[in-house]
Amino acid sequence: MPEACRLIVNADDFGRSESINEAVIRAHREGILTTASLMVNEPACAEAVALARAHPGLGVGLHLTLLCGKSALPPAQIPGLVNERSEFGQNPAAVGWRYFARQELREQLRAEIRAQFARFRATGLALDHLNGHLHLHLHPVVFDLLMAEASELGIRHLRLTRDPFRLNLRLGRGRWFYRGSHALIFGLLSARARRALRQRGIRHPSRVFGLLQDSQVNEEFVLRLLPRLPAGDSELYSHPSLDKFKPEFEALVSPRVKALVTQLNIRLIRYQDL
Repeated sequence: MPEACRLIVNADDFGRSESINEAVIRAHREGILTTASLMVNEPACAEAVALARAHPGLGVGLHLTLLCGKSALPPAQIPGLVNERSEFGQNPAAVGWRYFARQELREQLRAEIRAQFARFRATGLALDHLNGHLHLHLHPVVFDLLMAEASELGIRHLRLTRDPFRLNLRLGRGRWFYRGSHALIFGLLSARARRALRQRGIRHPSRVFGLLQDSQVNEEFVLRLLPRLPAGDSELYSHPSLDKFKPEFEALVSPRVKALVTQLNIRLIRYQDL
């Protein structure tokens, strides 16, 4: 028999705002969303945790944040990572290069990573998966720090961000430089990470969709993707909210999308089901 299609449908940035939290829970209750990635340092985190406890079928993972967000530790403990307001840098290229080039920052990164995992454990939620804000968990320095303590941190499932470029060429339109450059960068980072994950028994889907859409995972895109979904395990992630990214929310609760999932016999799963 042909291998079945299984799909994780994930929402990033859970806990960042009330609008995102409401969109996540509604997309889980009314649509196809199966998992969400929690930002433990953001203002709506406590509300997100309460909502997750009320919806135990939702798999919740850690959305590790080391740029474009706030830290768990105070600035005095990680002065090389954040400003006096506990804010990480906003420029992904500059932040990534600084983490790579400045070896003295690695102990600060290790401490902040541990602190974010500790905050997640304090919620009492089971850790469904790990990924990173803007996929920084695959940055060579960050990834190696994570792998060095994977067992202690409880990492069992992780997003290996590899969005198939050839398939995306048939699904997306425009933004050729963005799509091509990100496919290349994350293809190389994923190839580097795959062996370490296999050695440690850390599970991941074979492919991840959403990266090359850059917050444009709308109904039209999802309807084009589902019939072309390869056999095996995949992840589709987006950033649903009721304000800034409302089309991504609407895609997840679309009756046409839900009907197509049923018609194609796609099994919706969480990371813990891999």
